[in-house]
Amino acid sequence: MIDVIDYGFGNLGSVIKALEYIGYSCRVIDNPKEVHKASGVILPGVGAFGAAAEALRRTGLDGAVKDYIDSGAPFLGICLGMQLLFEKSEESGDTTKGLSILPGVVRRFPSESGLKIPQIGWNCFESAPDPVFRKGDYVYFVHSYYCAPECADDIAATTRYGVEYACAVSRNNVLAMQFHPEKSGEVGLSILNRWARRTR
Repeated sequence: MIDVIDYGFGNLGSVIKALEYIGYSCRVIDNPKEVHKASGVILPGVGAFGAAAEALRRTGLDGAVKDYIDSGAPFLGICLGMQLLFEKSEESGDTTKGLSILPGVVRRFPSESGLKIPQIGWNCFESAPDPVFRKGDYVYFVHSYYCAPECADDIAATTRYGVEYACAVSRNNVLAMQFHPEKSGEVGLSILNRWARRTR
């Protein structure tokens, strides 16, 4: 059973439909005591970093997520769910800390690039060190901030939007992606499936 965490900031419906489409059982949970029972956990998310981080703390889900990751079981972060794994975000300054699972910060796209912010639409992988991804594949993005990992070894895939940045990260049992696999057609479903196989 794959659990999708509901902390008030997730695009739960589309993630669940995508998982069910590729043949996986899943459920939505909002109780931190239930997190440890899953064979895999997904932290989705859309919205503001600071408010989302506070919601995780208020509900006790922050500690449950950290304990689950420490257990070594498969964990996936999507969009804001990836950003929350880092230490802090320029979106909320130094006032709100992330989960600090991975060292690094979340930065805003540079306005001097002349590109529209947020980035909305399809973009391809410039590099794909992690075999979950395929260099050149296109996936769907909606975001104004990007993750800047402190450790290069944590970068699982990159794309370019004004700057080349980490659009996916991985470390041990943790995989996270800035793009939305559930909205990225067959490519996205294949990526989701390659992760979900780890839960069996």
